[in-house]
Formats: sequence, structure tokens, C-alpha cells
Amino acid sequence: MKPIGNYILINIIEEEIETSSGLILSGEEANQLRYKKAEVVEAGTDVKVIASGDTIYYDSRAGYTMMINSESYTIIRETDVVVVL
Repeated sequence: MKPIGNYILINIIEEEIETSSGLILSGEEANQLRYKKAEVVEAGTDVKVIASGDTIYYDSRAGYTMMINSESYTIIRETDVVVVL
């Protein structure tokens, strides 16, 4: 499968978030954060900087979830990515 244009296919990474005071945020509280962490499954044909296997942070309000071969993936635009690790 290959996304077209500037789209990126990702798997969201659920992470446990700990505050500076040591409190661990629940999944619901963590979902309220502006940016989420994900692994890039496949980058689109026009994406130059981001590659498959990269770990990224992206705007949590962006993207759509879709089922491909009975697996859930999220698709976002390259402009929604704020950090590549």
C-alpha cells in the first residue's frame, strides 16, 4: 500500500505520560494533549523528509482512521507533523 501525494500512513503509539511532579496521566487525560506520537508505516509519493519507520509527533486533531486488511491505520498530511525523531 502506498499513500498518494503528501499523505502519511501511521500507527499511533499509546504512551504513558508522567508530569514533572511524578503524576502519571491516564489515557483519557493524555488524549487531551495537543500532539500525539506515532510510527510512520508508509510515506506518500510527494513526502521527502519523512520515511517509513520514523517516529513522529503530529497534531492530534489531524487525520482520519481507516481499516486496511482488517487493521486500523491513521492517515495524516505531511503538514500535520511537527517533530521527526
